[in-house]
Amino acid sequence: MSTATTNAPQKRSFTAAASVYVNERTSIAGFVKELGRKAFPDHWSFLLGEVALFAFVVVLISGTFLTFFFQASMAEVHYNGSYVPLKGVEMSVAMASTLDISFDIRGGLFVRQMHHWAALLFVAAIGLHMLRIFFTGAFRKPRELNWVIGFVLFILAMAEGFTGYSLPDDLLSGNGLAIINGMIKGFPLVGTWMSFLLFGGEFPGTDIVGRLYTLHILLLPALVVAFVALHLVFVVVHKHTQYAGPGKTPGNAVGPPILPVYAAKAGGFFFIVFGVLALIASLFTINPIWNYGPYDPSPVSAGTQPDWYIGFADGALRLIPPGWEFVWLDRTWSFNILVPIIAIGVFIVLALMYPFIEAWVKGDKREHHIADRPRNAPTRTAIGAAGVTFYAGLWAAASSDLLATHFSLTMEGVIHALQAVVILGPFVAYFITKRVCIALQKKDREIVLHGFESGRIVKLPGGEFIEVHEPLDEYERWRLVSFETYEPLMLRPNSRGKITFGQRLRAGMSRWFFEDRIAPVTKGELEAGHGEHH
Repeated sequence: MSTATTNAPQKRSFTAAASVYVNERTSIAGFVKELGRKAFPDHWSFLLGEVALFAFVVVLISGTFLTFFFQASMAEVHYNGSYVPLKGVEMSVAMASTLDISFDIRGGLFVRQMHHWAALLFVAAIGLHMLRIFFTGAFRKPRELNWVIGFVLFILAMAEGFTGYSLPDDLLSGNGLAIINGMIKGFPLVGTWMSFLLFGGEFPGTDIVGRLYTLHILLLPALVVAFVALHLVFVVVHKHTQYAGPGKTPGNAVGPPILPVYAAKAGGFFFIVFGVLALIASLFTINPIWNYGPYDPSPVSAGTQPDWYIGFADGALRLIPPGWEFVWLDRTWSFNILVPIIAIGVFIVLALMYPFIEAWVKGDKREHHIADRPRNAPTRTAIGAAGVTFYAGLWAAASSDLLATHFSLTMEGVIHALQAVVILGPFVAYFITKRVCIALQKKDREIVLHGFESGRIVKLPGGEFIEVHEPLDEYERWRLVSFETYEPLMLRPNSRGKITFGQRLRAGMSRWFFEDRIAPVTKGELEAGHGEHH
């Protein structure tokens, strides 16, 4: 009897039985175990990517709620909802349903505002995350493709935001679509046909809201989800970069494992992000379409601004001087539209391809897992500062009218100042940033060799007063001296004894990147400095 009792199968709980059932058919336990062992860095800057991911989750949750009540139709109706100032006003069904969500659906305005704020945070977090990756060199081999994926995600996020911003069919979104329509028609030969294809006829068309709605809730979210999943797969495969320090070697991430430590932290952080967005949505009004009214092409109200992330395109159009168009071959060539589009396109392509450009200039094919301090890559940091200045100038130009009215300035003066910022500002930012980075490198070198100022004054036997310098500890010394330096590439003939134009270009760019540099402290200098302290 005791043998029978011993050999009898033990009863499992429902959860354990379900886990065994799923694992036997998917072998997921091994994947979860391997994933759970991955370490995640605990530096605060790595949380920017998490903020973007969690904001996107909030966008999906709140957007799902809104799809049950929004009607993407441009059919004309007379509004008969709760908002008295617009009662009886003719508007589209899309505008009326948005007003119903805001005033007649329980919790509708809160969810709508939370959706909008989460979308803004999503784009902002992606942008900051990419700046962190750029300035620390985390895009280098083997992570170049992940940089491209992240940049495409940034473009998709802006497109997703713009399509959602245009759905209510109010005066503000209608003016934004009118600007897009003008930019499309600025393309010679094909612009008019492209506009007709997008709007289904002469602007504003009869079904543009329905088309944007399909993009906003179906195509673009599917692409974003696919690219986010691909991005996370590459993060797991390549592991995270690390800042230099004792015990941090290439490929050896230092931080808590995903399971259970990091997963618990991430879960709590998600609810913090969710709660902050809920608080902002409940306290701060955003996109009050009832103040703007339905779209009407005749009035264009001053002070209307696009969402911040798309403002650079509007600002680029405002900065072009008048008269940049002419008629040729019986066609109007609008360079006041083509030049901004080409400039923005070139800027985006250069940013997208930058990891490959830098790797080609360096001739560096090694893998990099240790993140750079921005000061130790002065040329790259200066290029980033120049790009941010260029973007900021275009972004500020989108509010040129508000700058003029709020600060009692002339519109021409504001435009001319911003033109100087966009054209000359990147060069000034590049020069200043590079000088600052090199100065900081020199300071680090002095601190490593001679220690830091302790504040203690000592009188020498000869009567001289000096300040005692304290040597750095091992960690600080490692942090300041552990970085790579590159020298300009030598210009050598190829196998046929010729020096090609590509080789000359590469050598010239290499000199520009690395000629002005500070070499790291050598082992001999470090030992000499250590002996000096003793």
